[in-house]
Amino acid sequence: MASEAGGSVRGIGARLRAARERKGLTVLQAAEKLHVDARMLEALEAEDFAALGAAVYVRGHLRRYAEAVGESPAQLQELLAGNAHAARPDLTRIPHSEPGKPSARLLPSALLLIIGCALAGLLWWLITLPGEKAQPLTVGVPAPTSGAPRAADEGTVRAVAEVPAGAAPALPAAQSAVGLPPPSSAAGATGAAAAVQLALQFSAQSWVEISDADGRRLLHGLIEAGSARTLNGAAPLRVVLGNAPAVALRLNGQPVTLERLVHHDGSAHVLIDATGHASAAGPRLAHGE
Repeated sequence: MASEAGGSVRGIGARLRAARERKGLTVLQAAEKLHVDARMLEALEAEDFAALGAAVYVRGHLRRYAEAVGESPAQLQELLAGNAHAARPDLTRIPHSEPGKPSARLLPSALLLIIGCALAGLLWWLITLPGEKAQPLTVGVPAPTSGAPRAADEGTVRAVAEVPAGAAPALPAAQSAVGLPPPSSAAGATGAAAAVQLALQFSAQSWVEISDADGRRLLHGLIEAGSARTLNGAAPLRVVLGNAPAVALRLNGQPVTLERLVHHDGSAHVLIDATGHASAAGPRLAHGE
């Protein structure tokens, strides 16, 4: 995979391996120094880029490894861009439906049956809808136990009956005697999502993408080592990190722990709620530079 021309090593994996050996490091020592899985470095030296996931992760890991062993990240990135072995989608393996199969012949009939059932249901609904009539609401009045309460009850019922249509009746204090509940204001709107502040400190370069509960993207891109960011949004926050061990998180001033949520390649996809609790989340967000 690696070739030599004019005495210089041209392959990405061979250059990384040679630079590591010049530093006197084994793969395990280099992995411990970078806080990554040794299999990731072995994949880079073998140029098995497909095992590292998306292209943005390959570029990030390649840059970090090159800097650690004293290679030129820019030159290796150029070689990666022109590498003929980089993973590309194999369009020849897309499955195509074979003509003549029974399932293909039955598909039009099944679609016609579904459309027919839907039309029949719609027609039945249109026919039965006008026949439905609203039932009058009856309010039960409890029987009085003595003469005085009976007079008050009769006065209350008479006052309610004489209120014009469309007007809200003003019920007297005796309304509790006839079992009518006091008027209440409309229920308030549901509380908005809690606003939180997330602080990030980068000890090494890492890809990051963060969005809040409203779907607003708060941060997106490759952040350099030594950088710091402070974000404000509605919890829960959806956080994607390409190099999670190199990123320290604090929600509202309290540290956020990502223990057991970091993948073997160093990435993490988590949801952080308003209390600072982090849980695993699927990789829904798109990645790219």
